[in-house]
Amino acid sequence: MLKRILRLFFGLWLFGLGIVLTVKSDLGTAPWDVLHLGLTNYLPLTMGQVSQMTGIIVISFSWVLGIKPGWGSLANMYFIGLFIDIIMAGNWISVPHNWVGKLMMLFAGTWLIGWASYFYLSAAFGAGPRDSFMVGAIRKIGWPVWKVRTILETTVAALGYLLGGPIGIGTLLVAFTLGPSIQWAFSIMGKRAQDIEHDPLYFWRRKSIGQHETKQKV
Repeated sequence: MLKRILRLFFGLWLFGLGIVLTVKSDLGTAPWDVLHLGLTNYLPLTMGQVSQMTGIIVISFSWVLGIKPGWGSLANMYFIGLFIDIIMAGNWISVPHNWVGKLMMLFAGTWLIGWASYFYLSAAFGAGPRDSFMVGAIRKIGWPVWKVRTILETTVAALGYLLGGPIGIGTLLVAFTLGPSIQWAFSIMGKRAQDIEHDPLYFWRRKSIGQHETKQKV
């Protein structure tokens, strides 16, 4: 259990770091971050807080697709946003001064997000908000990860752009490379995202008779 928890939080930290790298590349943010930053134009919230807010909404849609949230889903929703704000506030990642450096930072961020997805999903505590939706869509329509993820990323980027989010060549690069990056990480480890059986969300309830503690699925 401890190893799974460590795997979960390692993946969430990598996710936050990968997102910050794509933002700091200054080539246009990743699709979901185009949406998050676009929403900050209308809401008095940080990028991390908007990420948490949209996470709640996407979890609800994923539940409709038959993907029930786990503790990992809730941790993803909260901690990635928190880690983004912490890393941003630290101001220890600077914007590269040339195109080569910016491209390297962008692809490094995308690569990290691919591996971050593997680590936290393979912990099997529940897929995060956006990945829950991805996995639910995969199970419903039977398309491969890269196709579902690419369609999802491009749709979100378009919505974010309409809200005033920063879009650029980096946005397109992430939209078309993030899906393959996730699939590549899973392929190397010999697993498929849709085959992982996640633990359901439990809560503890104390019985009135005998005061025995039991856990019950949501």
